[in-house]
Amino acid sequence: MLMKKCISLAKLAEGQVSPNPLVGAIVLDKYNNVISKGYHEQYGQNHAERNALINLPNDLTDGGTVIVNLEPCSHFGKTPPCADLIIEKKIKKVIVGMRDVNPVVAGNGIKKLTNAGIEVVEGVLEDECKKLNEVFIKNMIEHKSFVAIKTATTLDGKIAASNGLSKWITSENARDEVRNIRKRYDAILTSASTVNADNPEMKHKNKIILDRKLKTDFTNSKIYNQGNCYVFYDENISHNTLESKLNSIENNNSIRLLPAKINDDKLDLKCILDKIYELGIMSILVESGGRLNGSFLKYADKIYQFIAPKIIGDNKGLSCFDFRSVTQISEAVKFTIDSVDNYKPDILITLYPTK
Repeated sequence: MLMKKCISLAKLAEGQVSPNPLVGAIVLDKYNNVISKGYHEQYGQNHAERNALINLPNDLTDGGTVIVNLEPCSHFGKTPPCADLIIEKKIKKVIVGMRDVNPVVAGNGIKKLTNAGIEVVEGVLEDECKKLNEVFIKNMIEHKSFVAIKTATTLDGKIAASNGLSKWITSENARDEVRNIRKRYDAILTSASTVNADNPEMKHKNKIILDRKLKTDFTNSKIYNQGNCYVFYDENISHNTLESKLNSIENNNSIRLLPAKINDDKLDLKCILDKIYELGIMSILVESGGRLNGSFLKYADKIYQFIAPKIIGDNKGLSCFDFRSVTQISEAVKFTIDSVDNYKPDILITLYPTK
């Protein structure tokens, strides 16, 4: 189906268009032959419809059809309205996956097209189109960053042996997919404990480190060697400690220290998430230990859980969500399995919170 191809086209720009949505477009001539394709390739550049249409002569598009996973825009932003170009190209029919949730558009693009006499068909593979742009939808509707958690565990839910060693639970195939997943998110978030225990590199344009007591080594920890690093710390930390850390990064513009409130003797995650959104970071991937993973569950929009066919069998091994004690199974946090994929010999289970 051509809408599926639009979705595949849109995915080519994963990690490149935030805070914009992922969009792909296909143009058919009046005989329903595919004559052009396009997608939104980079934030600030042409939208998908414009890339697909801009170089086509009107005699090819007159009476044709545009298929696009998201409602064409109707306003001037960094580029002119796509709806206007569709009208100019004498397109007769537009097939849309979903309406734009951006209040600036929100049906106005469809209205502009129908007022010009163009037939509009809506809701084609709507659920798939919404899943494609789940980050954008949350940003627009809730004005919050999308939160995903990634874990890699054994069959018995362990992320490390009792001595803390964790390399490697999953295979290279699974780790390759983790790198692909990271590209989809604006930032990776981890804890000071993970930085100090594993010294991960976490190559990414944005890293967020929750370092309450500023105990990570800004000079020698690999995570600080590449990309922008936002470090959240206890706003009540001693002046001497803060001064010492500020001096250590005096010539490093990539590290930014940000004070955070304390709640129940921990950094206040809600306030941190609010600040992350204010920073323009629209999505984060949490990669950390069991305690922080567990604390983020109440904010999680999605979980990627890689499972290796291994059993540690040690009750002192570290668990992926080790953050509380419960006495009733009914107290469990419930999720719905969306998909199960093989990255042999491992599997990836993708989950969403049960509504």
